[in-house]
Amino acid sequence: MKIFKGIFFGAILFSTTLMAQLQPVQYKDGSQILNGLSIKPNKSSAQKPGVLVLPAWKGIDAHAKSTAENLSKLGYYAFVADIYGEGNYPQTTADAAKMAGFYKKNTELYHKRIELALAQLIQSGANPDNIAVIGFCFGGTGAVEAARANMNVKGVVSFHGGLGKDANRAVTPITAKVLACHGADDPFVSKEEITAFQQEMRDGKADWEMIYYANAVHSFTDPAAGNDNSKGAAYNEKAAQRSFEHMKLFLNEVLKQ
Repeated sequence: MKIFKGIFFGAILFSTTLMAQLQPVQYKDGSQILNGLSIKPNKSSAQKPGVLVLPAWKGIDAHAKSTAENLSKLGYYAFVADIYGEGNYPQTTADAAKMAGFYKKNTELYHKRIELALAQLIQSGANPDNIAVIGFCFGGTGAVEAARANMNVKGVVSFHGGLGKDANRAVTPITAKVLACHGADDPFVSKEEITAFQQEMRDGKADWEMIYYANAVHSFTDPAAGNDNSKGAAYNEKAAQRSFEHMKLFLNEVLKQ
């Protein structure tokens, strides 16, 4: 019995040591240093699917990290992008709003930072033709922008992301599949913005879907958002779990796991 227990606990220890870990990756946009995080899948796959994770407006946080770790457990290469760069990380909500607003207005710069992160995901081992982009809040906007820019990705998932864009920007064909996971009571995304987004998807001939989650407001996937819906941003465990399952189904389809 003692020998059996020793073998059993030894196997647990051995399997734990094989679990993939997030690794810091430094890369650049010109002279700007960017600090991302990379993680390999726990189980190899012939398709070598990869998922780029775009963080919320305060930059790389615990939620983005845990999402990348969970993606690794599901068999994906994952990379958490650094959009702002060293020396530019928001310290306050006001800073975050200013920084995120800059990239929303200067979409070509946002696109470039996303493309640079995609290159790091590919460099880590992901198949360049089997990649998806997911994002939260500001990062959800980035995921939609990846589709709008026709980056070489199979699909994008926006969790409680901003969906609007400058009306002067042309609507182009959207080849990536699109999933928008949206809080039904999100006060930060107007009905007009939602209507315009849905029309854009139709006009762009996109393969898209939008799922609403009851009693959910902005940031419903982030445990750090608290639980007070009256603030407009709050965690909703049920919506978080359901949207994660919807993402898994979506990724399994578009990346052919």
